[in-house]
Amino acid sequence: MIGTLMAKRAIAGAFDALNQHDLANFMSGWRDDGVFTFPGDIPESGIFQGKSAVEAWFQRFFEQFPEIRFEVEDICVRNSFDLVGNNVLAVQWTQRLTNREGRAGKNSGVTVITVQDGKVVAVKDFLFDTGSEFRRNWSAV
Repeated sequence: MIGTLMAKRAIAGAFDALNQHDLANFMSGWRDDGVFTFPGDIPESGIFQGKSAVEAWFQRFFEQFPEIRFEVEDICVRNSFDLVGNNVLAVQWTQRLTNREGRAGKNSGVTVITVQDGKVVAVKDFLFDTGSEFRRNWSAV
């Protein structure tokens, strides 16, 4: 139970940092060998290995979307008794954003986060729309 509360607090803080474009705070929770996987068929899609590659991806994300708002709907924690920071979490969210061209967009998804020793080692995003709206939001049409 305490592990669940600790994990949920950390995840809420990470999404809050994304909403505020606070890259330093967001990245402080990552291990140096962290991996981020982003879906789709746009140039920003793929697997980004290492903290510097992940940080560069999120910097581009913030540049593409000057206005971002993640609304966390649910957080599921695999090991509710974890006290050492080894866990897997699934976060369901809705995202509202405006891209650098002024286009408003919305998407929903689930992010699966693997944590080891209190730091993020892997994040994999699953988005519900990776079609034409997704590509337009990313200016990839």
